[in-house]
Amino acid sequence: MSVCVRVAAWAAWDGHADVLAVGGMVPPARPALPALLRRRVSPLGRKALQAAWAILPADCQPRLILASRHGEYARTFELLTSLSESAEVSPAEFSLAVHHALAGLLSIATGNRQGHSAVAAGADSFGYGLLEAACFVAEQATPALLFYFDEALPPIYAPISDDDGPAFPLALAALLVPQSWPAARVIHMHMESGDGQPGQCPARAFLSVLEQDGEAVAQGGRHAWRWSHAA
Repeated sequence: MSVCVRVAAWAAWDGHADVLAVGGMVPPARPALPALLRRRVSPLGRKALQAAWAILPADCQPRLILASRHGEYARTFELLTSLSESAEVSPAEFSLAVHHALAGLLSIATGNRQGHSAVAAGADSFGYGLLEAACFVAEQATPALLFYFDEALPPIYAPISDDDGPAFPLALAALLVPQSWPAARVIHMHMESGDGQPGQCPARAFLSVLEQDGEAVAQGGRHAWRWSHAA
């Protein structure tokens, strides 16, 4: 299966530096991240929102596509710990623990009524999130903003986990646009049957194509994902 992805802008945080890497048609002089998107959000969630915020277009409201294997699991882990110790959880914290919470916060902060989707598909979460965004753009001829984030599970899960997520936290946002938009980078995405042995993080592989052109391949849980920059 092959899909053409047109990326107008992107922003990413790879867990090593404190600043975002950005590329494409990034809107100039955006205001600071609103307090609504800073308060009560985990450090990883804040980076994901910063990446999405950095590339939001000023002249339209894109469909929001959130992709993550575990979501803000640091928050979920705290809730589970609190439940085991006291049988009580904070209602406010619980309300933000749902998988699509960050997409909801971003929608509220920007007044975006285009709706949003949340994708969780194991090691293939980024690939399917990108596929969801690309298909929406192709069908509706309107932009979609994909933002992905993930990090390794807490060490306590090591004995029972098959987690093949990133060794370091990662947040990545990409603005996908229809053919009518100028100056977008065209990337071919190929999805093939995989061998079930995850390798390089698919989101990092895609980021390498955004940063360096060329081609990258990543093995997810059920599929192999290949991205190549169009000549």
